[in-house]
Amino acid sequence: MDIFEQAQTMLPAHYKQMSDEELIARAHKRKHELGPDLFIPGHHYQKDEVIQFADVTGDSLQLAKVSATNPHAKYIVFCGVHFMAETADILTNEDQTVILPDMRAGCSMADMATRQQTEIAWAKLAEQFGDSIIPITYVNSSAEIKAFVGRHGGATVTSSNAKEMLQRAFAQKKRILFLPDQHLGRNTAYQLGVNLEEMVVWNQKTEQLENMHPMKEAKMILWKGHCSVHEKFRLEHIEQIRKEEPDRRIIVHPECTWEVTTAADDAGSTKYIIEQIEAAPRGSKWAIGTEMNLVKRLINNNPHLSIQSLNPDLCPCLTMNRIDLPHFVWTLDVIASGTPQNVIRVEPDVAREAQLAIERMFLSL
Repeated sequence: MDIFEQAQTMLPAHYKQMSDEELIARAHKRKHELGPDLFIPGHHYQKDEVIQFADVTGDSLQLAKVSATNPHAKYIVFCGVHFMAETADILTNEDQTVILPDMRAGCSMADMATRQQTEIAWAKLAEQFGDSIIPITYVNSSAEIKAFVGRHGGATVTSSNAKEMLQRAFAQKKRILFLPDQHLGRNTAYQLGVNLEEMVVWNQKTEQLENMHPMKEAKMILWKGHCSVHEKFRLEHIEQIRKEEPDRRIIVHPECTWEVTTAADDAGSTKYIIEQIEAAPRGSKWAIGTEMNLVKRLINNNPHLSIQSLNPDLCPCLTMNRIDLPHFVWTLDVIASGTPQNVIRVEPDVAREAQLAIERMFLSL
């Protein structure tokens, strides 16, 4: 039985049988009882039923940083996914306990790059390109991948600062290995003037480079990873809106494909998308290409705007969407009883090297 199955069976059955009203009342009671010992960061993609209890909402790295600025909180109940909770554990104090209410909450993109795959890739790429590569990883990656990058002189990036970080990386080395999201890497490098012919894809399954251009030298080596949600926004969705509602502005996240990102009116991080919607003129029309829970929240919070998902058939991310009221309330109950479960602990050596990659990003900005 793996860790995800263990976490799933650990939830007592009666939590699933409780009504939402009972669960909400219990959550309010526990949160009040635990007081300043408890801090609850909630990622933008989480369900409203859980977000209502968050002390702060934001992107993954922002939430980890805010958690680290609350040293008096003994328990960090991270309403997000596994890699986010790992980052929070890396940045918070040793006497703080980071907890993920449901250990099945993960990120398929982060899972597309493992430590073993990355070590193999690095060895083979070094044979071909020598010491001309610097590794860069999106924060949507495991602690072990962050540690690999930190160990080899690289840094983490967010979708907000990827452009600045890639500029700095190119000032250090001729080539970048970008993990684990090929689309963010491609879109960002293209913004910096790197031609598509100067980008190659490393296929971690075949352990080979793809789409090598014989007349161009590779500058960006893109890991063959992607976000399963953002890949569901397609060019045909944009074309349909252009045909039916040419006045509807289209904004997407840079985890979308290059074709979708370049065809949209605008692209940016989750924070950027929220800011653009909040600043939009009354009555303006928008189609948003990002996770559905966030799109629904933007619709509810901005009734003066016409907002829809770029893909009307899109469902919320199954792995990002795991944390529900039963798991959340159970987590608060076991904390109150002195027996916290689903504690996230990153091994000290991994945490130290991962923190190097994170701190290099902080120092560069």
